[in-house]
Amino acid sequence: MAEPPPQPRPPAAPQPRPPAAPQPPAAPQPRPPARRRWPLPAVEPLLFLVTLSLGLQGPLATQYLWDRLGAERGYIGPNGSSSAGCGNGSSADPLRQEVEALVSHWNLYINLGGFFVGIFSVTLLGPWSDSVGRRPALILPALGMALQAAVYLLVMYLQLHVAYFLLGRLLSSLTGDYSLILASCFAYVSDTSDKRARTFRVAILEGCLGLAGMVASVGGGQWRKAQGYINPFWLVLAASLAAALYAAFCLRESVKQPKPAKLFTLRHYRAVYRLYAAPENLRSRRGLILYSLAFFLLVTVHFGAKDLYVVYELGFPLCWASDLIGYGSAASYLAYLSSLAGLRLLQLCLEDTWVAEIGLISNISGLVVISLATTTPLMFAGYGTLFLSMAATPVIRSKLSKLVSETEQGALFASVACVQGVCSLVATGVFNPLYSASLHFMRGFPFLFGAIILLIPAAIIGWIEIWDSNRDYCHFSGASPSPADGSKVA
Repeated sequence: MAEPPPQPRPPAAPQPRPPAAPQPPAAPQPRPPARRRWPLPAVEPLLFLVTLSLGLQGPLATQYLWDRLGAERGYIGPNGSSSAGCGNGSSADPLRQEVEALVSHWNLYINLGGFFVGIFSVTLLGPWSDSVGRRPALILPALGMALQAAVYLLVMYLQLHVAYFLLGRLLSSLTGDYSLILASCFAYVSDTSDKRARTFRVAILEGCLGLAGMVASVGGGQWRKAQGYINPFWLVLAASLAAALYAAFCLRESVKQPKPAKLFTLRHYRAVYRLYAAPENLRSRRGLILYSLAFFLLVTVHFGAKDLYVVYELGFPLCWASDLIGYGSAASYLAYLSSLAGLRLLQLCLEDTWVAEIGLISNISGLVVISLATTTPLMFAGYGTLFLSMAATPVIRSKLSKLVSETEQGALFASVACVQGVCSLVATGVFNPLYSASLHFMRGFPFLFGAIILLIPAAIIGWIEIWDSNRDYCHFSGASPSPADGSKVA
């Protein structure tokens, strides 16, 4: 018989596994010590040093021109006093008017020479710093300012012709001058700050301008009165060299990925041109152009008035000495610090645009008072009315910075420096001749003229804010769907 096929075995019942023994907790692995990230050294000390240098140099150079040219024309005596006696003189003294006109003209020549050279160097070195970093664009102009101070010292030691002041300015402008330092410092702050805090960070930089200028004005006036011109100019030289050393050895680079780039190329100039000719959208282009126009008018008036303060105070009927000129310059620089505090307080309840409008109102009022000043208390009252006059410029710089990308900050602030250079050119080309022409009927007319001009940037900034607010509101009311049925919100 055949054997039956084998029957399949039933599957064995699974045997319960014994519970796994609890594993001891793994010992924590020691983590490598976290690398401490040190904050970037502040750029404010560098800006303080170069502004201290410039704040000493500007009023002292103007007073030196007054003394040298006045002595050559016989208006200033050997002891430094006016031969006509300013306190008892007439506002129509032809000799005094001749000296004032000469000083204004030499200021015009020096500023013109610095502008025509500086506008090419700044637009070359500013976009270049977007690639190689900000430090080279800070070291070079600081060394150039030191070279200018050295030339000024030679003029004073050797009694050279005052035309050598123009040579010193040209040498400084070849390396970018003070305009490139400002552009690089503002680009440095834009590299290291977010958009919400940028306005106040820019205002802090401008506060450094005021603090350094105030120290330079008070110290320079007293120092010049006690020891003459040469010793203060040694401090001008030392401060510029200290700024260059700080940028070279203390300041860390703010550009994230610096890379070598060719310096002498038209690509840098095209980068500035593209900001205004081919931006990402039309709204950015309109904002850049309008804010730049407002900045141009505001800074032109600021430079024009600043160039005339010393000459205005030296002449009849104020007849200020060097110590009072120092106090007056300090009062004008104090507006930077008061504007910083005022901007911080006003930002708690107002948008940046309306803070700028309040600053423009303060500026207009102060210039009107100064244009009518015939006594020392009234002149200082005009300076006091300017206490919020510098609140508008950081707002404009911040708004310009927010309209471009991170890799275009150097090109942007180089273009702003060009605008600032044009401001210096227009200010000296308009306000100095206007002052000479208005001496016979109203010495303060240029300040009144500047107050009228400031009405234009006030209108531009207010119009941009209202236009953008209306556009955003219309976009919201016409395109925002309701979450329930998709209907538009009325």
